Amino acid sequence: MTDAAVRPKKPATSKRTPAGGAPTAAHSADEAHEARIHLDTVTDLLLGTWGETRREAREMIKDPAFWRIEGQPMPEHRDRVLGQLRLLVERGGSRRAFPKEYGGLENNGANLAGFMELVLADPSLQIKSGVQWGLFGSAIHQLGTKKHHDAWLRDVIDLELPGAFAMTETGHGSDVAAIGTTATYDPATEEFVIHTPFRGAWKDYLGNAALHGKAATVFAQLITGGVNYGVHCFFVPIRDDEGNFLPGVGGEDDGVKGGLNGIDNGRLHFDQVRIPRFNLLNRYGDVAADGTYSSEIPSPGRRFFTMLGALVQGRVSLDGAATTGTALALHIAVTYANQRRQFDSGAGTDEVVLLDYGKHQRRLLPRLAQVYAQFFAGDELLRTFDGVFSGAKDTPAERENLETLAAALKPLSTWNALDTIQECREACGGSGFLAENRLVGLHQDLDVYVTFEGDNNVLLQLVGKRLLSDYAKQFKGADAAKLASFAARKTAGKVFHGAGLRQFGQAVADLGSTARSVELGLRAEQQHDLLAGRVQQMIADIAARLRPASKASPAEAAEIFNANQAELIEAARAHAELLQWEAFTDGIARVDDEGTAQVLTWLRDLFGLSLIEKHLAWHLINGRLSTQRAASVSKYIDRLCRRLRPHAQDLVDAFAFAPEHVRAPIASGAERARQDEARAHYADLAASGSAPVSEKSLKKK
Repeated sequence: MTDAAVRPKKPATSKRTPAGGAPTAAHSADEAHEARIHLDTVTDLLLGTWGETRREAREMIKDPAFWRIEGQPMPEHRDRVLGQLRLLVERGGSRRAFPKEYGGLENNGANLAGFMELVLADPSLQIKSGVQWGLFGSAIHQLGTKKHHDAWLRDVIDLELPGAFAMTETGHGSDVAAIGTTATYDPATEEFVIHTPFRGAWKDYLGNAALHGKAATVFAQLITGGVNYGVHCFFVPIRDDEGNFLPGVGGEDDGVKGGLNGIDNGRLHFDQVRIPRFNLLNRYGDVAADGTYSSEIPSPGRRFFTMLGALVQGRVSLDGAATTGTALALHIAVTYANQRRQFDSGAGTDEVVLLDYGKHQRRLLPRLAQVYAQFFAGDELLRTFDGVFSGAKDTPAERENLETLAAALKPLSTWNALDTIQECREACGGSGFLAENRLVGLHQDLDVYVTFEGDNNVLLQLVGKRLLSDYAKQFKGADAAKLASFAARKTAGKVFHGAGLRQFGQAVADLGSTARSVELGLRAEQQHDLLAGRVQQMIADIAARLRPASKASPAEAAEIFNANQAELIEAARAHAELLQWEAFTDGIARVDDEGTAQVLTWLRDLFGLSLIEKHLAWHLINGRLSTQRAASVSKYIDRLCRRLRPHAQDLVDAFAFAPEHVRAPIASGAERARQDEARAHYADLAASGSAPVSEKSLKKK
């Protein structure tokens, strides 16, 4: 039986492997004379819904004024990034998300799409701009009301009012509900008193706090009339025009960090600092002059999560920026691997191009498939975000979907950034360790993405809880017959449950060519079944183990949940992987060009099978794969890597990075020139007849 996904009618190589075994695979799809991608089509797919904005941003950052200078001292780097923010203002880059009456464009999706691209210039620029307009400015916009917009938004947009987003504390990061800073209302003066009662309550790791911020949006426990109404946000001035702290405000510089040293991260603390009642950002909760608290959301828990949900764009931005940064690393590593030669065949042939080695293909190509999946899933996330924040689809259900989707995808893309950039660094050898080739700097700067805007494991726990909630809803009010039917299906290993963002029973858009993707039951449909079935069974098993918690004491219930926490997070991660696979598949369905669809289908299959291989032990233990099928998974991945090898350069070229975006000498063509020079030298030497003979040849005589 032939494998239709990886055995085309035409061979993958343009010539046979020579004696000695040195691989000579075609280095491009054109050389291999087979289906190839249409570059512009794939670029449009990857840039997504707001591709025009992405292109505008990329054109802007071709200006060297936006580029990171490798090895620049921290003080100079901070000054440079502040200057870059001013350039963004001059070129309209700060206005996209804000209301038109304040000079904005009211285009939320375009705003994030543009900011994500700044990672190509300098991740410090991307994050500092996110602090100013995506966090500080967005808190005023999303949590404040028109009086606050009138007072501050124009100055925020124009950078006349640089600010910090003061949520995280030294003692509380992801657990925002437990922060220690208080805002106690004084009805005698109609003021709030902002106070950090102990060291752990200091606001920490805040961009713009060490030097540049004039104000901060401070999250604190709102106390009025002796009642704590939970976390609310307040506008608090922190510095005068000369850069000096205002009375009662203090702070420290966080100093040198592991990366992102163009951002002036710092700490803030408050000693009975008084602000007017006006400065409470009161969209979701207000305090009257006499101290009476009111809110349209009566539930404290729902009010809290509604306020935090209004700031979800930080997670959306990190997902996209991490994907773009990872794509840059892969562009550098694959381009270098297509030019760098190392070791001959042992038969006197030319040295072999790195990407012709099976292990090198295994290192880079599955990760290339992963980043393609991230681009497709990221565009779905961005469309969902825009639908909610534009008001077109602003419903409680859509907000919950947005929060769950962001919490699912941000962990995978940021973790993968570190994994892939490191693999790319190693795959480039010593050249990858040189700062000029950017891989080391990218890894340093993107390192913190995995823990800010929500620690990845905490975010996945939120996703897991959502999955459990959706699972439980299926059986609310269920009669005995329904429960008996469920038990029968569970025994048969065919449990169905809703995932919130997608229904697992839906038909997956696919192409005719992928219906015969791989033999032995690993076609597209079976890939989906295996990925979805893993989530289903994991959630069902966890739910069964958690059932006793409903009748246990609070302490016992917490212990039961804690015992299942690790697996719940793993189930959420599996759910996010499924979403990426589905998004990739849906993206392929939009392709009309046959060659493009074929190559992207191979790449999607490589992604799906790599996920199955990663969790192969689970599939075997739970009887989802036979040992025969399990043994075939890795073989098919190897075949797909060989099948995709001639397309590798096209696939990274489709990212459409210009030389000004790459700025890595090893991906500039310089390596090819060095290799050509060396080969010409030895060819001339051989032709001259004066080349020395090897010692080995003498011994053979």
